[in-house]
Amino acid sequence: MKQGWEVVKLGEVLKLNLDSVDVNSMSDFPFAGVYSFGKGLFKRGNQSGSETSYKTFNRLHKNQIIVSKVKGWEGAIAKVEEDFEGLFLSPICPTFDLISEQKADIHFIDWFLKQEFVWQKLFADSKGIGARRNSISEKQFLNLEIPLPPLSEQQRIAGRLAALKGKIDAVRALRGEQVREVERVTQNFGEQFFEELGKEVPTKLFEEICDVVRGGSPRPAGDPTFYGDGYLPFLKIGDVTNDNEIYVQGYAETLTKAGLTKTRVVEPNTLLLTNSGATLGVPKITAFKTAFNDGIQAFINFKEDVNLEYLYFFLKSKTGHFRKILARGQGQPNLNTEMVKKTSIPLPSLSEQHRIVSEIKAFQTKTQALKAAQAGQLSALGGVFPGVLEQAFRGEW
Repeated sequence: MKQGWEVVKLGEVLKLNLDSVDVNSMSDFPFAGVYSFGKGLFKRGNQSGSETSYKTFNRLHKNQIIVSKVKGWEGAIAKVEEDFEGLFLSPICPTFDLISEQKADIHFIDWFLKQEFVWQKLFADSKGIGARRNSISEKQFLNLEIPLPPLSEQQRIAGRLAALKGKIDAVRALRGEQVREVERVTQNFGEQFFEELGKEVPTKLFEEICDVVRGGSPRPAGDPTFYGDGYLPFLKIGDVTNDNEIYVQGYAETLTKAGLTKTRVVEPNTLLLTNSGATLGVPKITAFKTAFNDGIQAFINFKEDVNLEYLYFFLKSKTGHFRKILARGQGQPNLNTEMVKKTSIPLPSLSEQHRIVSEIKAFQTKTQALKAAQAGQLSALGGVFPGVLEQAFRGEW
């Protein structure tokens, strides 16, 4: 321990101080929530007094420390910032005030409580406590030990930590924006490429080269007459939109033989397109025989030779168009088959389609490598601060 530092229990610098407010069933309460892993508070909107079994709520005040009794061991601990003044939390989140500002700095304590070893200590002390496994009590929380330097040193450390965290967050934001910029460039590349290609080669409507059909969903959903015996995969929108691969990787639902009479079945290597909700306009190619629901369209019965991956990349370039233009103004966004049938696609020779697919895949490989490098930098940044916290509270920083 560094000279001039002492080890004290949190109960020597913090005290339980509840501003409990009776819950009126006729009132609404502006509520906060607490993130796990030391990520602070968030605003949840209003909580109606008629929708809770709690008799009281805890009102928050600036610079209090709050801890969740049921998730404190997971880092659900936070300092109340100014814009959370007057908001409420349930009584499972008690509030603590400084005993004396002459002995301890609330920001220093807040940084200390963001360390994973603190959460692990709470977890170890909480096993088997209370009605909920791993719940913690106010007493257990206040029994935590904290290394405490003189007040001026606490303030210096807290200030340096805040400044460093601000710089790290700024760099993370920049790296995150760079990742998003790569994604935008990739999308714009596809849009611009196919737009220019359409000026140079013949174009056709989808209805001129194939049939565009919609899937079907047996009703009622979940009925064991139709669902669940593993006879044939049944694709839903989530199966198509859960990754960025070209081919469908798996499925979560199956149909019975009876269920197949209420839907549509396609063979492997069938091009699909989602047509409903916020994730409409996402293409995919089947890797297995499957049925699919009414939130998905399929392209079948092609009248000429085409490269399915070429069509996939074209449709992927049109995702933004489908969402912003064709489905605009509808309450529940919906891309009907007529819209897709009337979509014009540039159709160069089959050999040229193969060449274009190869070029696009090569471009994607480069952009994916760039995104991976940027993601690695973000991950590395995330690992910097915990080590700095450890050094700071050992008196080495």
